[in-house]
Amino acid sequence: MTAGGRTAESLALSVHGPVGVLDLLAPPGATAADVAREYAEQTGAGVGDHPVPPVLHRLGTPLDPDRPLIEAGVRAGEVLVAAPPAAPGSAPVPAELPGPAPGAEPGAVWALCCALAGAAAVLAAWGAAGRGGAPRDVVGVLLAAGALLGLLPVGRLAWRRVLVAPVLAGAAAFVAAGPERLPLAVGLAGLVAGLVAGLGAIVGRPLDDRAAEGLRVWMVAGAGVFAVTGPATLAGLRPEVSWGVLLLLATLAARLVPAVAVDVPDQYLLDLDRLAVTAWSAREQPRRRRRGAVPTEAVERVVARGGRTVTAAAAAILGVVAVSAPLLLATATVEIDRLGARALVALCGAALLLAARSHRHPGARALLRLAGLAAWTSLAVVLLPALAAGPATAFALGCVALGAALVLAAIGTGRGWRSAWWARCAEIAEGAAGSLAIGALLVAVGIFRSLWETTS
Repeated sequence: MTAGGRTAESLALSVHGPVGVLDLLAPPGATAADVAREYAEQTGAGVGDHPVPPVLHRLGTPLDPDRPLIEAGVRAGEVLVAAPPAAPGSAPVPAELPGPAPGAEPGAVWALCCALAGAAAVLAAWGAAGRGGAPRDVVGVLLAAGALLGLLPVGRLAWRRVLVAPVLAGAAAFVAAGPERLPLAVGLAGLVAGLVAGLGAIVGRPLDDRAAEGLRVWMVAGAGVFAVTGPATLAGLRPEVSWGVLLLLATLAARLVPAVAVDVPDQYLLDLDRLAVTAWSAREQPRRRRRGAVPTEAVERVVARGGRTVTAAAAAILGVVAVSAPLLLATATVEIDRLGARALVALCGAALLLAARSHRHPGARALLRLAGLAAWTSLAVVLLPALAAGPATAFALGCVALGAALVLAAIGTGRGWRSAWWARCAEIAEGAAGSLAIGALLVAVGIFRSLWETTS
């Protein structure tokens, strides 16, 4: 068949419709009606009394159903739209603004309450761990009882309570271990929190799967903290080794977690049956299985699951940084180690702040920014009292204030900060900060000092 003075070839088309996208390889004489019929048969997109949806051009122009696609100007690689027809006599329904459904749970309020409960448990454990006698035992028992109550699969918001139960259990374990050997106590708290999270995943799975990602992050983070602090303490290493390694791992996780958070099923990426198709015909080809179209609900589930995983990981990063950064600065007492610890905290804070700008999820972005600010705040608490009044100090503080003002002005104007040039610079700066942080870790934990003392 010829069209326009040349031999017509098969057309590779992508048809977007109400149930997803379908890739087709149309023969030369296929019409828009053939495309619509094939889409309806393979995806079941029939609506009411109209089993075949009309096919439109990607710009919304309707195509003649009886005219060949090549004569209508459709070329290979075109994107067509299979739109369900409106019912006869139906009037357009005015759009309504989405509002909260009756009885919907206040997600943001409950999330804030759970975060405050976890923070209160951590503060209570820190205050009670240094005490002895009845107050310490009472706080430990109350925290353990709260963890058990959080695991109860009762109520509409049980999936939120189960996310707080590992915090309470870890705080109770920290109270029982005591602060005498702080890295080991933190490691045991993380291990207990991971075990309780695993128990919560078993208990809460029949109720709601929205807590699965958060509990999985709890298990990985708790086991990781214990894997770092436990062997380091048993080997007799100094405490700053554990805190420095935890801080660096949390910084690197900010870039590694998004790469593994989204898990797309293979059947949504590959269609092995379609690899052998050369052409199709609505009359000659039998009905095929519905594997060419990706359901919209499946995409929404994958995105929601990935968003919950990234947010939970960002919360874990914030917790690890908020604990390890000040403890690293407090335990690095040797002069050379102190310089390395300060450089490590500063570089990790910068890497976290730069990594936050690449996250689209607002919750994860805010948590990573808080983690970076927590690292810099702990460094400022150490450095500010040591600064002597003088021109050099005033000049340094003025440079910092000017830099902050420039960043705020760039964000406000929408230029610079969001430009492609700044994106490249930020990417390079983030990579440089992460690389230098690895080198600073060797100085902060005393490896550089040990090698220096050995050779000298």
